[in-house]
Amino acid sequence: MANSSSPRSAKPAPGSAWAVGASTFAACIMLMVGIFQAVEGLVAIVNGTDFLIKGPNYVFTFNASTWGWIHLILGVIIAVAGGAILSGNIVARSVGIALAVLSAIANFLWLPYYPLWALVIIALNVFVIWGLAKANLGRD
Repeated sequence: MANSSSPRSAKPAPGSAWAVGASTFAACIMLMVGIFQAVEGLVAIVNGTDFLIKGPNYVFTFNASTWGWIHLILGVIIAVAGGAILSGNIVARSVGIALAVLSAIANFLWLPYYPLWALVIIALNVFVIWGLAKANLGRD
């Protein structure tokens, strides 16, 4: 009778542990960013202009409800993509990078309305992009 066990390599591929760690890190941050952004959107929808910092006219002027819906929808999509990355979906990593870029752009445009919160979300998106790009490369 032949031995049916397949040969295993003694060591994992170089950088694979870092890739898994970076991917898990980015997915967790995406879940957090998605939830934060969805809550930000809900607050803007419910509280309207009371939520926003009053400032001078800005090129990208939308009412609070429009910004709220943008952030709410984007936040939900980002959280779902973070969950897909945690489930091991390889394609979700590239989608996650694209969504993190979109989220960073949306929050950049949101800067005049709520600067501190927008900067926090942009910084978290940078970590997501770094983590997912590192996971896609699969090396140190």
